[in-house]
Amino acid sequence: MKSVLVIIPSRLEATRLPRKPLADIGGKPMIVRVLEQAQNADIGRVVVACDHQMIADAVRDHGGEAVLTRTDHQSGSDRIHEAAGLVDPDKAHSVILNLQGDVPLIEPEAVHAALKPLETPEVSIGTIMTEIRNPQFRDDPSFVKAVTTPTGNGTHRALYFTRATAPTGDGPLYQHIGVYAYRRSALENFVKLPPSPLEQREKLEQLRALEAGMRIDVSIIDSAPMDVNTPEDLERARAAIK
Repeated sequence: MKSVLVIIPSRLEATRLPRKPLADIGGKPMIVRVLEQAQNADIGRVVVACDHQMIADAVRDHGGEAVLTRTDHQSGSDRIHEAAGLVDPDKAHSVILNLQGDVPLIEPEAVHAALKPLETPEVSIGTIMTEIRNPQFRDDPSFVKAVTTPTGNGTHRALYFTRATAPTGDGPLYQHIGVYAYRRSALENFVKLPPSPLEQREKLEQLRALEAGMRIDVSIIDSAPMDVNTPEDLERARAAIK
């Protein structure tokens, strides 16, 4: 897809890891590591949408593109929507890929996988998941489960997302990974919607789209990218880079 715009939302302050985007990983800020992985995927223009000049400066110092957005956004989706309007007001890009700013080790293949579902015209949003192979994570509510059904073309259609252990019975469980490829029109419709009942109950923003009748399809990847949320996560990322 030649019209993909990759936007990485980035907020300076985080409860468990202050100034997380600027945390050093192998001599570079974490946000720069994510930027470079997005660039390595080679799917289109990459922009960091941030809420603080320090993040923008770090990105630009390493040759990347950054745009300052409002500080009061409630979600990454709201931030990338504002950023898309700022950097591409003429809507030259028809697909907006939301790549989280705390996955410095994400593989380019995972980024590509999020786009694959959009090969089906009826799909509004593409995303990714991976099989949960460690039994201790099956019942962990921090591992969001994707309840899906195969489409027959190598992807799955999302029926539900939940923090519960689902579905029951024999068979694999899949962890949802929050990388989203939106058709631009779908993103614009999504941010206009009010928070939905199941979204508020499960604390999962993607349920707003499903409740509104938007189709989300999912690609399977081999393993989940390491996300960095705590000082311990940061040390693991540093060791992996080293």
